[in-house]
Amino acid sequence: MANALQPVRGTRDLIGEDAARHTHVVDTARRITALYGFSEWQTPIFEDTKVFSRTLGETSDVVTKEMYTFDDRGGDSITLRPEGTAGICRALMTNGLTQTLPQKVFYAGPMFRYERPQKGRYRQFHQIGVELLGPTIPLADAEVIACGWEILQALGIAKDVMLNVNTLGDAESRQNYRSVLVEYFSGFATSLSEDSKIRLEKNPLRILDSKDEGDRKIVGGAPRAFDYLSEAAATFYDGLKRQLGYFGVPFIENSSIVRGLDYYNHTAFEFVTTALGAQGTVMAGGRYDGLVEQMGGPNVPGIGWGAGIDRLAMLLEQPPLSPPAIIVIGAERAIEIASYLRQHGVKAEIAFQNNLKNALKFANRVNAKWAVIADPDRLQVKNLEDGSQTESALEALPGRFKE
Repeated sequence: MANALQPVRGTRDLIGEDAARHTHVVDTARRITALYGFSEWQTPIFEDTKVFSRTLGETSDVVTKEMYTFDDRGGDSITLRPEGTAGICRALMTNGLTQTLPQKVFYAGPMFRYERPQKGRYRQFHQIGVELLGPTIPLADAEVIACGWEILQALGIAKDVMLNVNTLGDAESRQNYRSVLVEYFSGFATSLSEDSKIRLEKNPLRILDSKDEGDRKIVGGAPRAFDYLSEAAATFYDGLKRQLGYFGVPFIENSSIVRGLDYYNHTAFEFVTTALGAQGTVMAGGRYDGLVEQMGGPNVPGIGWGAGIDRLAMLLEQPPLSPPAIIVIGAERAIEIASYLRQHGVKAEIAFQNNLKNALKFANRVNAKWAVIADPDRLQVKNLEDGSQTESALEALPGRFKE
C-alpha cells in the first residue's frame, strides 16, 4: 500500500455520510428553488478562458493566481470554471435567450480554484446558485435573497446564519464613490500591496476586495459606498430593505461588503456564520447589471448568489437519514421479491451471502429493520429489532413496509 495512489491535494471523495450531506443540500436547494420558479441549467465544467478573464477582471486574484487554465490539443485556452455566474450568462447568450426574459436559473456542480486548502474549502469545491436575469426592480433582489434564506431554513441551519446587506449604488453613485476612493487610497500609495498599487491606477474599487493584510487595514478606514448614493440608488436600497421585511428575512446592514468590478451595482449581500469557527460566508451574491453586456451581449440586468455546498453540509446538525432497506434473503426467489418491492417504491436489497446467518449479519450491519426470508413455498418476514417472525403473501409486503 506504500505506493497506493492518493487524491490530488485539495480534492476529496464524497462517500458515506459526506455524500449523504452533499446530496441533501443539493436536493433541498433544488426543491426550494423550483417552488420559486427557477429552472435548473447545467453548463460545461470548462469554458473558453475569456468567459472568466473578461468577467472576473484581468487583475483579480482568481484570474492571476487561482484559475486552472490550460491549452487544449487544438491550442485553445480553456479554464475549469471557478464560479457559476459567468457560464450561466454565456449560456443565456449562446442559446438566444436574451429576448425571452426574465430567466430564473438554478445550478449545482463542481468549481475549481487553485488556493490553499482549508476547512470547508477545497481546490475542487461544489456550489449551488441562482441567477435571476431581466428584472431591474428591488423586488427581484429581495426574492433572490428570500429564496436563499428559505433554503437555509429548510436545511435547519438558519439559526446559525445572519444576512449582511450593503448597496453599491448605481453608475452615478459608483463614479462619485470611485473619485473619493482614489483620493483616499492615494494617501496610502506607498503602503499598498504591489497588486493594489496596480489596481489604484486601473480599478480602485478592486482594492476593496484585496486579501492582503496590510491592504485590509487601510480598507478598514475607507469611505463607505452608501454615503455617496444618488437619489435613485437610495430609493432602490430603501425598497430592497422594505421588501426583505415583507419576506420576513432578518438582516443587518454592513458597509464593508463590496464588489470591485464595474458591472456590479446596487445590492451586495452575504449570509455569514460563526458556527464553523472563524466567521465565514456560506452564501453570497449581488446585482450585476453590466455583466452580460461586458461579455458581448445586450444590456441584461441580473441578480444572483452562490453558496458552497461543502460548508453548508458541515453546518447540518445530523446527516439526513435514508429509509432502511428491506433485506431479501433466499437465492431462488430473491430477484422476484426485490423487484416487486422496488416497483412499489420500497427500498430493497438482495443479500448475496450464501447462508442465513451471514445474511442476517449483513442486514444488521446496514441497519435494516426487516428481512424477507424466501423459502420456495412461503415468505417469512423477520423483524430485526425484536426478532419476531411471521408469514406474509408477496402482495401484502409493500403496504406492510410502507406503514
